[in-house]
Amino acid sequence: MAFLSSFLFFSIFSIILSLSPAFSTNSEGNALHALRSKLSDPKNVLQSWDPTLVNPCTWFHVTCDSNNNHVIRLDLGNSNISGTLGPELGELKNLQYLELYSNNIQGKIPKELGNLENLISMDLYGNRFEGNIPKSFAKLKSIRFLRLNDNKLTGSIPRELTNLPNLKIFDVSNNDLCGTIPVDGPFGSFPMEGFAHNRLNGPELKGLVPYDFGCK
Repeated sequence: MAFLSSFLFFSIFSIILSLSPAFSTNSEGNALHALRSKLSDPKNVLQSWDPTLVNPCTWFHVTCDSNNNHVIRLDLGNSNISGTLGPELGELKNLQYLELYSNNIQGKIPKELGNLENLISMDLYGNRFEGNIPKSFAKLKSIRFLRLNDNKLTGSIPRELTNLPNLKIFDVSNNDLCGTIPVDGPFGSFPMEGFAHNRLNGPELKGLVPYDFGCK
């Protein structure tokens, strides 16, 4: 009887594991399911994100590469979604494009996004993000386009970002940033329009005042 009870227990437990998305073998699917759980979706743009499907490549607004079925693109710009982002997004190790612009997402930008070392473009503009720009973004060595404008970001521009070798477009206008605009690395060629409507000091003050001058 004890053997039968144990057998039934493990059989039921195995079935639960196979059905539960939390125990899915696809970490990318888990990460996207976690994102969906934190978002309000009045237009049902995430309706196809079925957590019982191990492979998220069949979901709308998700693009995978043709060889390994890894998620390389997330297109949710202008989708009328709201809520927050969680650290799980950092599990999308192969992601190249993160497009979440023109929504109503709030809260802090997760520092775990700095783990997306294959990222080429991150568009978070036109939301309600607050807090600091994560210093972990300095690990995004492949990134070319980083647009964080039209949010509620505060603090200074991390000096660590001056070491991003491929950064071509950087826009943080219309936030509440403070301190001095860097001029090192790629920042020496960025137009001042990308820094407008903040509490930033111009690069001509570099070397005369502390970098975090004016920040609290």
